[in-house]
Parts: sequence; structure tokens; C-alpha cells
Amino acid sequence: MSYVEWEIHGPEIASCNCEYGCPCQFNALPTYGDCRAAVAGRIDRGHFGDVSLDGLHWAATFAWPGAVHEGNGEVMAVVDENADERQRAAMLTILSGGETEPGATVFNVFASTVTTVHDPVFAKIRFEVDIDGRRGRFAVPGWFEVEASPITNPVTGEPHRARVVLAEGFEYVEAEYASAKVRSGDPIPLQWEGRHCHLAMLHLGTHGQVR
Repeated sequence: MSYVEWEIHGPEIASCNCEYGCPCQFNALPTYGDCRAAVAGRIDRGHFGDVSLDGLHWAATFAWPGAVHEGNGEVMAVVDENADERQRAAMLTILSGGETEPGATVFNVFASTVTTVHDPVFAKIRFEVDIDGRRGRFAVPGWFEVEASPITNPVTGEPHRARVVLAEGFEYVEAEYASAKVRSGDPIPLQWEGRHCHLAMLHLGTHGQVR
């Protein structure tokens, strides 16, 4: 099958309502039975066909009533307000898993488990990240905000560093694990603190991880 060739390279922050580590990363069931998540990223270098995506931001909120692979999920995507019409169409195609080999990227996998797609939002996305420092934040004013910080030792209060490598991951190859505080309103309400977060450099394309 012929696809439009695309590629994005840049940092990502993602948080879910599970305990540190996120069982999904190890093919296990979610900590509390359901899965809810907020994620955002910046495209340092990217394209969709001949459409440049350099410098754009993206974000999304998700919810599933059970484990992700059990389906019936919902999603709301957010695309950088600075994107023009062609860039908006390109970003929504990528985020919805289009023009991608089946199962090759996290966007394509998640899209196959979603039954409710809320109208996309085109808005300002505030995004800051220090992957090595396990710190970052992103926000879409009026919609949601996420703050990431290092996991701390419960006895000493010192930062606890955990780095995970997924050799065959469809999202990232290597990520720093952290703790996050998340607040989101409708249409996908999210609220937690001290739950899983990971910060990673994504390099994805039509055929999956770009190595």
C-alpha cells in the first residue's frame, strides 16, 4: 500500500492515571482498571509530504473505560493555533493514525481503540520540557494543564531517577519516568497528582520508529 511519507522529531510529555511505571509499558492491565491520559509534544523537525511541520505543537486527552486494547475510548486532539490549513490537516491525519502502517505508531494504535472522537481544538499550546531533569509542563488554556516533576524517594525526599528502554516500542525507544499533576475539564475530565509520567524524544514516521 502506498502512503504519504511523513516524519516528526521532537520531545513529548505524557501522563496517565496509573501508578509510576504505567503497566501498559509492560503489557499489563491498568492500575485502577481504566485508562485516562494527557499528552503533548513539540515538533522540532517534521513534514507530511511536502508540508513542513517544523516548530508546531500538538496535544491530546484520552479516556478508556478499561484497558486501552479493550477499546471504546475517546479522544480530543489539539493542534497548534499557528498551523495553517494544510498543516492542520496534516497534523490531524498523523494524530488520528492516518497514512501510517497498521500498528506502527502510538497514534495509529490508539486510533484503532477509539470510538468517540471529539471535535479537534486549534489553540495555543504552552510547552516546556527538560527531559534529563524529568521536568516539564504543557497547557492549553481553558482546556487542560499538566506539570511533570521527578519522582522522589519517600524516605529521603531525594529525586529518584528511572529510565526505561523499549527496544520495539511504537511510541519511544527511551524515556525518563517522572511524576505528574494533571487537570482537565470537559469533554474528557482528568484529575490526578503523583501518577505516572514519561518524557521522551519521539522520532516517528509513516513506517514507525525512525532509527
